[in-house]
Parts: sequence; C-alpha cells; structure tokens
Amino acid sequence: MTADTDTTAIRPFRVEFPDADLADLRARILHTRWPERETVADRSQGPQLATMRELARYWAEEYDWRRYEQRLNSYPNFVTEIDGLDVHFLHVRSAHPDALPIVISHGWPYSVAALLKIIEPLTDPTAHGGTAEDAFHVVIPSLPGYGFSGKPTEPGWGPDRIGRTWAKLMKRLGYDRYVAQGGDWGAIITDLMAAQEVEGLVGIHTNMACVVPDDIDNLFQQNVIGAADALANLPAGLSEEERAACEQLDFTWKHVTYALQQGSRPQTLTGLADSPVFLAAWMTDLEAKSLALISRAFDGSAESLSRDDVLDNITLYWLTNTGVSSARLYAENRFSFFAAKGVKLPVAVSVFADELYLPPLSWAQRGYPNLIHYRRLPAGGHYPAWEQPAAFVEEVRTGLRSLR
Repeated sequence: MTADTDTTAIRPFRVEFPDADLADLRARILHTRWPERETVADRSQGPQLATMRELARYWAEEYDWRRYEQRLNSYPNFVTEIDGLDVHFLHVRSAHPDALPIVISHGWPYSVAALLKIIEPLTDPTAHGGTAEDAFHVVIPSLPGYGFSGKPTEPGWGPDRIGRTWAKLMKRLGYDRYVAQGGDWGAIITDLMAAQEVEGLVGIHTNMACVVPDDIDNLFQQNVIGAADALANLPAGLSEEERAACEQLDFTWKHVTYALQQGSRPQTLTGLADSPVFLAAWMTDLEAKSLALISRAFDGSAESLSRDDVLDNITLYWLTNTGVSSARLYAENRFSFFAAKGVKLPVAVSVFADELYLPPLSWAQRGYPNLIHYRRLPAGGHYPAWEQPAAFVEEVRTGLRSLR
C-alpha cells in the first residue's frame, strides 16, 4: 500500500505560506476601519484602541512571519489521518533512550505556537538544568479545526473524541505507555482521556484542574449572565480558600462572553475570517489577566510575552483561517469546563498564580482521588508554557517523576 492510499500513513509536513498570503494580510491590516476610542480609562470594555492600533502598526510594519515559519519547520512536523480527519502534530524524540512519551494539548485561543518554548527543555533536559531521567519524547498535536489540522465538516468532534484521537495517535507512533498534559481545552481533553482510561495512558499533568464540586459548578453555570446570585447561595462550611476560589469562578463565568458566543453561534463570527484586526482583538480578550499581559507587550512594558510571541500565534490562526473552525469546539462541547470528570488515574496539578481560578487542595484531592502532586506557583497565568516555560517544565518533570 502506498503512502498516497494508506490512511494510517504518517506524512512529513512543512509550513510554507505563499508571499501573496502575507501581502494580503498586510493590506487588510492597513485598511482596517477603526472604531472610536473606548469611553472608559481601563480595559473593562475590551482591548483598548491605542493598544490595538499599536499591535496593527507593528504587525504591518515590523513583524516577520518568515522568522517564525522557519522556527516551526526546525521541528519535525507530521500529518496523519485519524477517523477521516488529518491531524497535524509535532513529534520530537529525546536522545535519551528511557524518555517518557508525553502528549501535550493546547487550548483556545492558542496553538502549537504557545508550546514551542518547552520542547527543548523537555526533550533535552541535560542542556536545560535537568538530568537524563527527566527526559520526555514530546508529541504536540494541533486540535481539530485549529492550526494545520483538518477542519471537521460534521458535528461530533468534542473534547472526548479528541482525547480518543490522541490515544490513537500515540498508539500509531508506537507508544504503549505514556502520559498526557494540558491547559484550557487541553486540560479538559487530558482529563477526559484519563476518565476514559484510554489505552497506554498512565497519568496526567494539568495546569487547569477540573475539580469544582458539582453543586458549586451548577450554581455558577446557572449564573452566567449574572441574573442569579451564586455567591449568596454557596453551600455552608466552605473554607476561606474554597470561598476565594468561588469568587474567582464568579468573575470568570461573568466574563466568558466569547465562550457563550462561540458555543451558541460560532458561524456568526465571520469577521474572524475577514479582518485580521478583529481576529487579533477577539483572541486577546480571553480574560482580564491575559488581556492585561498581552496589552503590556504592545504598551511598551513587555514582561513574559513579547510582541512576536503574541503575533506568532495570531498570524498562525489568520493564515490557516481557523478563527471560526476553532470556535466550533465550544459548540461541540458537552462537558463542564471546571467540574470533576471522574478521573481515577494518577494526576499532577500545578496551580499558577493568575489562572482563571485557583483550585484549593481540598477540591483537588476530592476531584482527583489519585493526586500525586499539587503545587501553587508564584507567577504565570492561563498559558504558563507560553508565559513561564521554565517553571512549567520543572512542574511537568517533578509532577510526573513518580510515573517513570
């Protein structure tokens, strides 16, 4: 059977967009029709006009996609068909023979672009402050409808199916024993892989623990638009730490309007395919702390993310035209974002300081009865592999060490 007809074939993949696509992107940026300035002095109405104008200026005048394209192609990229859909993935094997295979899942509005910083430290730990015993073989897939993976043409590609697809991918790569890691959608996918106890999976690491008790989770889901007072109806006897987590969840649920739109009417977001500046504004307004961090990159006070970091990710979405197709995952989802999924396998939890909510140890122990690691970190937000790669790598090494 030839590679052309063998649907299980693993085909090398190279990222290479024509110059015309980049010229079109620049022209669209330069022809943006801007709204008036926000009527407040903060980001409470969304990304500020001055920030978006500077992002657009830098994108059109200074940003270099070819630099990033070259970086992407420096890693082994592949595509293989699973369940009728092409799955793109990076597969970087460690030189250390006893390395532990790991599949790492990204979320929205991110991509493999947000995970490149951790590849070398995980695969080559002796060159990055670790030992040979810390080595991983790294597999980073693009979610269906995201990046270079295929776009589903029919319903059914929810996070549970994606988890089963990753299990098939790892088996196809020859891994019969492996671990999984994720944040955002990646955390939900990883939890569902563990709950389903897919073949070969021996444990997981998450940086967004899905452990909110069902009664509390139901309160906040019913309070999405703020019509009910969830905080006033919390169960009695919560600790101070648990109540603080509830207050964070209350804020999060009241500020995920993008998720409500993508979950109910993703096809309405046609502007994501037509306007790069609209795409950029939509993607930067994930949640308050992420928006502030990204805004600072363009306001002249960059911290853990650079302007290029931000635009590498947004440009990948633009060039692959995956603004709407990625949004559809919210419409496909049938699971709570934060509630426990019934995971019995070993779980390592890392709680970064600016995560959407900080899961208390008591909830983590209840939601993950086989909890093998729990640690709170002093810095980092919703995408720590992108924002705090060194701390993230150390957490993955430490959290999963007992599973080797």
